[in-house]
Amino acid sequence: MNWVMLSLILGNTLSNAAPVLLAGLGGMMSEKSGVINIGLEGMMTIGALIGAVVGYYLGKPWLAFLCGGLAGAFFGLIHAIISVSLGGDQTISGIAINTLGPGLALFLARMFFDGATQTPSIDLKNKIPRLFRGSENQVMQNLFGQYATVYIALIMVLVLYLFLYKTKWGLRVIAVGEHPKAAETLNISVTKTRYWSVIFSGFMAGLGGASMSLAVVSSFSQSLIAGQGYIALVTVIFGNWKPQGVLIGSLFFGLAQSIATYLGGSSINVPIEFISMIPYIATLLILIIFQRKSKAPKASGKAYLTVDNL
Repeated sequence: MNWVMLSLILGNTLSNAAPVLLAGLGGMMSEKSGVINIGLEGMMTIGALIGAVVGYYLGKPWLAFLCGGLAGAFFGLIHAIISVSLGGDQTISGIAINTLGPGLALFLARMFFDGATQTPSIDLKNKIPRLFRGSENQVMQNLFGQYATVYIALIMVLVLYLFLYKTKWGLRVIAVGEHPKAAETLNISVTKTRYWSVIFSGFMAGLGGASMSLAVVSSFSQSLIAGQGYIALVTVIFGNWKPQGVLIGSLFFGLAQSIATYLGGSSINVPIEFISMIPYIATLLILIIFQRKSKAPKASGKAYLTVDNL
């Protein structure tokens, strides 16, 4: 182990953490408003597929990235209609989306690419660009020469922190997630607040999926997301429904995944199947350890039907 290898592991940690961080921040916003969104996996999957399709055919990575987010937002809208307007079970709705998203993504992939379940590789010049790659120092390049999506995810942590705790709109989201009836007496629309929060949640999850197919990997495959939507949910719980906490949880998962990649390429005599399990086992352990210290918004998961539900 030398400085170059250590910087490579840390750099890969950031790269692996970004998709989970984007989706986790979205899930946090939804639950802050009182709506559980366990459909992040499906939203990430459809976002990854749409991002890959648009990126491959149009060759415009930023447009593809945005389209991936919009695809996730559409599924967020479906979840909002069921959970907010109809007062349906939020968990069942999320499970349905986690089933529908991958199924629809696979169907669309076959439709767009003549029956193939994996999209063709996107040309390197049409991927999300890396920033700060001009340094001749390999350590600095490994650490800071990240895809732009990494910096977007980190910036969103600060943006959402300021939004939630420093603006009246963010405080309204928190109020709706804690005491919706009291918030309504202050002329805060519980329905609109939850709708926008859930749709934003889907948008962020879609961006997380698109960052996988446009940055981390240059194509979409059926196993691309591989449970990262569920990992994002764990980061929300681990992070105690706070942006900075979600960041720490995502970095932990990214580090575990980076270490697993390093061990997989080393001469260590451990079955590759066990090495591949390391990130998920580590995530389960932190969930077991920290879940008792986490405190969800009081109204999270509870339907609240009012006369303004549409």
